[in-house]
Amino acid sequence: MTMERVKAVIAGQFDVDEDEITSDLTFEELGADAIDIAELLEALSEEFECEIPAVCADSIETVGDAVNCVKKHMR
Repeated sequence: MTMERVKAVIAGQFDVDEDEITSDLTFEELGADAIDIAELLEALSEEFECEIPAVCADSIETVGDAVNCVKKHMR
């Protein structure tokens, strides 16, 4: 369920079809830069109603990393 919601946010942020998003897809492959990742973290914070620290941006390289970050901060 978390993966599906993260995929939906990513699809909206990067204008890509959800079916193309896999856990090992990198944000580099999506053409994302540091600002895009920061905006993604903000969108995920809103979607999951949790605080995701900006420091997480440094460790997020793949969609799976983003999912793990959300799960870690939802608790």
